[in-house]
Amino acid sequence: MDIKPVRTSKDHRSALAEVERLWEAKPGTPEHDRLEVLVTLIEAYEGKHHPIPPPDPVEAILFRMDQLDLDRKDLETLIGSRARVSEVLSGRRSLSLGMIRRLHARLGIPAEVLIGERTHRASPDRSLRRSRSLKRAS
Repeated sequence: MDIKPVRTSKDHRSALAEVERLWEAKPGTPEHDRLEVLVTLIEAYEGKHHPIPPPDPVEAILFRMDQLDLDRKDLETLIGSRARVSEVLSGRRSLSLGMIRRLHARLGIPAEVLIGERTHRASPDRSLRRSRSLKRAS
Protein backbone atom coordinates (compact mmCIF):
# COMPACT_ATOMS: atom_id res chain seq x y z
CA MET A 1 0.00 0.00 0.00
CA ASP A 2 1.90 3.04 -1.29
CA ILE A 3 0.00 5.95 0.27
CA LYS A 4 1.45 9.40 0.90
CA PRO A 5 0.05 12.63 2.38
CA VAL A 6 -2.16 14.82 0.21
CA ARG A 7 -0.29 18.15 0.21
CA THR A 8 -0.96 19.76 -3.17
CA SER A 9 -3.86 20.12 -5.56
CA LYS A 10 -2.11 17.61 -7.84
CA ASP A 11 -1.95 15.10 -4.95
CA HIS A 12 -5.62 15.85 -4.26
CA ARG A 13 -6.67 15.16 -7.86
CA SER A 14 -4.67 11.91 -7.88
CA ALA A 15 -6.21 10.77 -4.62
CA LEU A 16 -9.73 11.57 -5.90
CA ALA A 17 -9.08 9.57 -9.08
CA GLU A 18 -7.86 6.63 -6.99
CA VAL A 19 -10.93 6.83 -4.73
CA GLU A 20 -13.15 6.76 -7.80
CA ARG A 21 -11.33 3.67 -9.05
CA LEU A 22 -11.67 1.95 -5.65
CA TRP A 23 -15.24 3.06 -4.91
CA GLU A 24 -16.81 -0.38 -5.37
CA ALA A 25 -14.17 -2.21 -3.26
CA LYS A 26 -15.61 -4.83 -0.94
CA PRO A 27 -15.17 -4.24 2.82
CA GLY A 28 -12.37 -6.28 4.36
CA THR A 29 -10.22 -6.22 1.23
CA PRO A 30 -6.89 -4.41 0.88
CA GLU A 31 -8.53 -2.20 -1.77
CA HIS A 32 -11.22 -1.13 0.70
CA ASP A 33 -8.59 -0.40 3.34
CA ARG A 34 -6.77 1.77 0.81
CA LEU A 35 -10.04 3.53 -0.02
CA GLU A 36 -10.67 4.36 3.65
CA VAL A 37 -7.16 5.76 4.14
CA LEU A 38 -7.40 7.87 0.98
CA VAL A 39 -10.78 9.27 2.01
CA THR A 40 -9.33 10.28 5.38
CA LEU A 41 -6.40 12.01 3.69
CA ILE A 42 -8.68 13.80 1.23
CA GLU A 43 -10.98 15.00 4.02
CA ALA A 44 -8.00 16.40 5.94
CA TYR A 45 -6.70 18.21 2.84
CA GLU A 46 -10.13 19.63 1.96
CA GLY A 47 -10.77 20.70 5.55
CA LYS A 48 -7.52 22.66 5.55
CA HIS A 49 -7.55 24.08 2.01
CA HIS A 50 -11.27 24.36 1.23
CA PRO A 51 -13.09 24.92 4.54
CA ILE A 52 -16.84 25.28 4.39
CA PRO A 53 -18.02 28.31 6.34
CA PRO A 54 -20.87 27.81 8.78
CA PRO A 55 -24.30 28.66 7.40
CA ASP A 56 -25.99 31.96 8.09
CA PRO A 57 -28.54 31.53 10.94
CA VAL A 58 -31.41 33.14 9.01
CA GLU A 59 -30.59 31.15 5.88
CA ALA A 60 -30.64 27.98 8.01
CA ILE A 61 -34.09 28.87 9.38
CA LEU A 62 -35.43 29.64 5.90
CA PHE A 63 -33.96 26.40 4.54
CA ARG A 64 -35.55 24.36 7.34
CA MET A 65 -38.87 26.15 6.85
CA ASP A 66 -38.76 25.16 3.19
CA GLN A 67 -37.93 21.55 4.06
CA LEU A 68 -40.83 21.32 6.52
CA ASP A 69 -43.20 23.38 4.36
CA LEU A 70 -43.63 25.98 7.09
CA ASP A 71 -44.57 29.61 6.71
CA ARG A 72 -43.82 32.67 8.85
CA LYS A 73 -46.96 32.13 10.92
CA ASP A 74 -45.53 28.78 12.07
CA LEU A 75 -42.49 30.59 13.51
CA GLU A 76 -44.56 32.84 15.78
CA THR A 77 -44.68 30.22 18.55
CA LEU A 78 -40.90 29.91 18.36
CA ILE A 79 -39.80 33.51 17.80
CA GLY A 80 -42.68 35.75 18.88
CA SER A 81 -45.11 38.07 17.19
CA ARG A 82 -45.48 38.47 13.45
CA ALA A 83 -43.42 41.66 13.66
CA ARG A 84 -40.68 39.87 15.63
CA VAL A 85 -40.52 37.06 13.05
CA SER A 86 -40.20 39.68 10.32
CA GLU A 87 -37.40 41.48 12.20
CA VAL A 88 -35.45 38.26 12.73
CA LEU A 89 -35.83 37.01 9.15
CA SER A 90 -34.85 40.40 7.72
CA GLY A 91 -31.74 40.56 9.91
CA ARG A 92 -32.88 43.61 11.86
CA ARG A 93 -33.04 41.63 15.12
CA SER A 94 -30.73 38.94 16.45
CA LEU A 95 -31.99 35.68 17.83
CA SER A 96 -32.35 35.57 21.60
CA LEU A 97 -31.23 32.60 23.66
CA GLY A 98 -34.85 31.53 24.11
CA MET A 99 -35.51 31.71 20.38
CA ILE A 100 -32.38 29.66 19.70
CA ARG A 101 -33.44 27.01 22.19
CA ARG A 102 -36.96 26.76 20.73
CA LEU A 103 -35.77 26.70 17.10
CA HIS A 104 -33.23 24.02 17.97
CA ALA A 105 -35.75 21.89 19.88
CA ARG A 106 -38.65 22.19 17.42
CA LEU A 107 -36.95 22.51 14.04
CA GLY A 108 -33.78 20.53 14.74
CA ILE A 109 -31.45 23.31 13.59
CA PRO A 110 -28.09 22.90 15.35
CA ALA A 111 -27.72 25.50 18.11
CA GLU A 112 -24.17 26.31 16.95
CA VAL A 113 -25.61 27.37 13.58
CA LEU A 114 -28.24 29.59 15.20
CA ILE A 115 -25.62 31.19 17.48
CA GLY A 116 -23.45 32.09 14.49
CA GLU A 117 -22.94 35.55 13.11
CA ARG A 118 -25.37 36.81 10.51
CA THR A 119 -23.70 37.30 7.17
CA HIS A 120 -24.94 40.48 5.60
CA ARG A 121 -26.79 39.10 2.62
CA ALA A 122 -29.89 40.72 1.23
CA SER A 123 -32.89 39.21 2.94
CA PRO A 124 -35.18 37.04 0.80
CA ASP A 125 -38.02 39.53 1.43
CA ARG A 126 -36.04 42.45 0.07
CA SER A 127 -34.81 40.43 -2.91
CA LEU A 128 -38.34 39.30 -3.68
CA ARG A 129 -39.72 42.85 -3.36
CA ARG A 130 -36.91 44.20 -5.53
CA SER A 131 -37.55 41.62 -8.29
CA ARG A 132 -41.32 42.31 -8.19
CA SER A 133 -40.77 46.07 -8.43
CA LEU A 134 -38.38 45.57 -11.36
CA LYS A 135 -41.00 43.46 -13.17
CA ARG A 136 -43.65 46.16 -12.63
CA ALA A 137 -41.28 48.87 -13.90
CA SER A 138 -40.64 47.02 -17.18
